[in-house]
Order: sequence, then C-alpha cells, then structure tokens
Amino acid sequence: MNFQSMTPQDRKELLRCALKAARIGREVLLHYFGRLEHIEEKFQAGLVSEADKEAERVIREYLQNEQPEIDFLGEESTPDLGQVQSKLQRPRWILDPLDGTTNYIHRFPVFAVSLGLQVGEHLEVGVVDVPMMGEVYTAVRGGGSFMNGKKISVSETSLLKDAFLATGFISEIEENLEEQLRVFSNMVRKARAIRRAGAAAYDLCLVARGVFDGYWEKGLKPWDSAAGVLLVREAGGVVQTYRGLEYDPFQNSIVAGTKPVVAQIQKELLPHLMPSTN
Repeated sequence: MNFQSMTPQDRKELLRCALKAARIGREVLLHYFGRLEHIEEKFQAGLVSEADKEAERVIREYLQNEQPEIDFLGEESTPDLGQVQSKLQRPRWILDPLDGTTNYIHRFPVFAVSLGLQVGEHLEVGVVDVPMMGEVYTAVRGGGSFMNGKKISVSETSLLKDAFLATGFISEIEENLEEQLRVFSNMVRKARAIRRAGAAAYDLCLVARGVFDGYWEKGLKPWDSAAGVLLVREAGGVVQTYRGLEYDPFQNSIVAGTKPVVAQIQKELLPHLMPSTN
C-alpha cells in the first residue's frame, strides 16, 4: 500500500482493520468490567488496570500482524511521549485501549476504545467503540462520519448561550486545574449547560453526532483525541486549540464543535489562559 497516495479502497481496508482491532479490545474490556484485581496510579496520568494493559496488548498484536508496515503509539506502551515526534512520514496507529479508565474502574459505563491512523500530517482513519452504549463511531478522511453505519453531523447551534457543552478536568497538575476552574467558572455562566463525562474520545463522538455543540479541554494525549478529531471534522465540525491554531493530537489544548460555537468558546477562554497554553 502506498500511504502517500491512498485510494478510497485503501482507506476502506484500513478502516476494516481498525474496526476489527477495536472489537478485539472491546471484548477484553467487557471481560474485565466489574472484576478488576490490579489497579495502579500513574504519575500525573490517572489510573491504569489490567484491562488497559491487556486490551492494548491484544490490539497491538493484531495490528502488527495485519499491517506490519504501520508503526504504533499506545497509551500503555509509550513511556516518554516527549520523545515522540508529532509528524512522521511513516504511518502509525494511535491507540487508547481504554479511554475513561476511572469511569471503568468505578463501573460508570462511559468508556471506549479509541484508535486513529496518522499518515504524515493527516489523520486518515478513526474508530471509537463504546461498548456499554452499543455505539461504534467511524470516519475516514474525506468520507464522512458514522455511528453504527449511519451518517452523523455536528449540530446547527450557533450561539454560545444556547450551547450544550462538554469539558474535562486534570486534577493532577495544580496550575492546569486552576486555569480550568477559572475557565469553567466563566463558561458555566455563558452556556446553556456543561457536562463532564470523563472520556474525551466519547465527548468528541458526541460533538460529531450533534449531541454536544462544543467541547474544550487541556492536557489531552494523542491517543485521547486522534480518532475523535477526525470524527468531528468529517461530521462538519471545527477542531482547533484554545488560541485558534489548527489542532493536531500533540497540542496541549483543544476546542471542538460548530464553527460559531468554537469561536465564541475561544473568545471566552482567552482572558483566563496561562502563557504556556497554546
């Protein structure tokens, strides 16, 4: 396969592979749900369980067997993200085997397998499998976004005062938490409502589906957002950073939603941001 000039058939084949990989991961998560025995806490990175590790292992083995020419970046097997280049010529899968680990551990049914394919500067394939909801979200670049095979699109909401929003918090880094609390205190007064479900990949799916009109968060890792970003864009939405840069999965802030709502969120964010926030 020539990854620099992929055909629609190539993308279809890669999507098939990603769907199968996500289903394999889903089976692991359903097996361990409610019966975990080993839970650890990672430094400034939340919790991890045997379900995360086993799901990543089986997904990685499947992908490497099916597509050995594609590199792999996974949450549980990447010890130092700082050494990972954001853009490469060689394609790579970007995997979160269990997005929403804290939810999963506490048996809150909002969690997902998130798998994206990056080729150079582009996200080409995205799959988010949400086991307890019975929802599978898919997208390929230039081909639209779908839930369970049905085409989806972002909402038509244009005013922040009418917007149903989502966000997330990082409590492990105090200065980031303080920044988000300032932002949240302002935003909760400006939007119709805000929800915090605890799984970034699923938040982005719900933006793509038109449930949420907008979403913002800081401190995501590439595996949290790679698949969801493609889903939102292919559903007609906008994905940028807090300061209006085009978003890629290696930046430290994200705003996604309808174009007018994203612009209004960014306007409200700006007065509260630290200089290091992009």
